[in-house]
Amino acid sequence: MTAEPYLIGYARVSKGDDQSNAAQARALKAAGCRRTFEETASGGRWDRPKLQELVGQLRDGDVVVVWKLDRLSRSLKDLLHLMEKIEEAGAGFRSLTESIDTTTPAGRMMMQMVGSFAEFERAMIRERTSAGLAQARIEGRVGGRRRKLDAKKRREIADSVISGRKSGAEMARLYDVSEPTVSRIVAEHRRAGEKP
Repeated sequence: MTAEPYLIGYARVSKGDDQSNAAQARALKAAGCRRTFEETASGGRWDRPKLQELVGQLRDGDVVVVWKLDRLSRSLKDLLHLMEKIEEAGAGFRSLTESIDTTTPAGRMMMQMVGSFAEFERAMIRERTSAGLAQARIEGRVGGRRRKLDAKKRREIADSVISGRKSGAEMARLYDVSEPTVSRIVAEHRRAGEKP
């Protein structure tokens, strides 16, 4: 006869909320949790002391139980990272509200699907980013910061330095840019002038 798994609850409310963990703690106790870690912290933070303590104490066969998935984490990436940590410890996971239980084949499949959707979403974001950058290059736009100086100011700097009216250092102070920037502007202007 196999021993009943040791159920460990995790209850969390955000800082600043007027809520308490009481309702979650009652639900976790009713579900059979023998111990519950209660925390007041944002679900977007990984460095939650009670959660770290819980994960650090997991043993093979334990089951982490939460009232709702977002109590464990609001970030899908962090949620999947936590699931890996729980699995590495040989423990299972159960969410009461969503009826997810990784100690069952259906629950494991559900978490794998969640992970697959997260990977698909990351791939789509990478694809859209690449397509956007390629389109920007086609249109002559390059990434990075916008130029501080418009075409007119760049021409004034180049003309003043090339004609000898002002030095590069004077133009750098006047337009609040570095001397190397002035040198680049002058060099670009000269190259443009050499083109037929």
